[in-house]
Amino acid sequence: MALSMWWMLLVALGALAAAIVVGVLLGSRDIMLCLDVSGSMSEVDVEVLSVFEELLKGFEGERIGLTIFNSSPVQVFPLTDDYRFVREQLQNVRGSFDYDDETPEHWVGTLNGPGASLIGDGLAACTMRFDHEDDERSRSVILATDNELAGASILTIEEAAQYAKSKSVRVFALNPVQGKDAKVSAQLSEAAALTGGQSYALRDTTTVGDIISEIQKQEATALKGQAQVVLVDSPDLWIALMLVAVLGFIVLLIFVRDKGRVRDTGRVRDTGRVRDAGSARDAGKGRA
Repeated sequence: MALSMWWMLLVALGALAAAIVVGVLLGSRDIMLCLDVSGSMSEVDVEVLSVFEELLKGFEGERIGLTIFNSSPVQVFPLTDDYRFVREQLQNVRGSFDYDDETPEHWVGTLNGPGASLIGDGLAACTMRFDHEDDERSRSVILATDNELAGASILTIEEAAQYAKSKSVRVFALNPVQGKDAKVSAQLSEAAALTGGQSYALRDTTTVGDIISEIQKQEATALKGQAQVVLVDSPDLWIALMLVAVLGFIVLLIFVRDKGRVRDTGRVRDTGRVRDAGSARDAGKGRA
């Protein structure tokens, strides 16, 4: 009886917490880093990647991806909030610019189209990398390019900006030649402004902070993440506590009762022994 009561007590204690599967909601924004790796950008791309790493330090929870392009686009990594992975990939790409080969590693897959530095096509490709299209989310492209077109692209940069706008994607441009070529800089600025974004000089000291601030002005949207098993307090906590108290009291009563029985049994034995001893003495006297 006591053993079963102890078992019920353990079950009640277990009811205080329960393991349940819950869906995780991630509040985040999506950011696609879009890097022009054409020949005219080769001297500044390492600097751009350093700026990307600085931007990473200012984000928390945002999903970040990287697509590079020349005459054709290549996705280096998709949108992710694993910042350690993102940092490693950015460092790997930056290291690939230290090359002696005829074809640099970062150019593999980016030369499959005619011409070079097809900015409009590259921007459109970066815009297409966003997932969860049916969800209204904050989406931004950070486009690093000198806007020096060298070939016939399918889309102009204006057309690509219109496409980004239709997808509610804002474009923030990093311009390494800001102030040097007024025409291409103005064209890049107009394209970014068309989407609700802006163009920034690559080397301005406020560029990183300004981009982070502009992106974070947009509300973070909940995105359903991977389900997790978690321990949570039981909603019937007070019932469980009362059950524990009642069962504990019952166990205590049983313990006291059993202890009393043992004491009473001992007294009966002692009384019997005394009675038997007295009878034996009386019998002895009678014989005498």
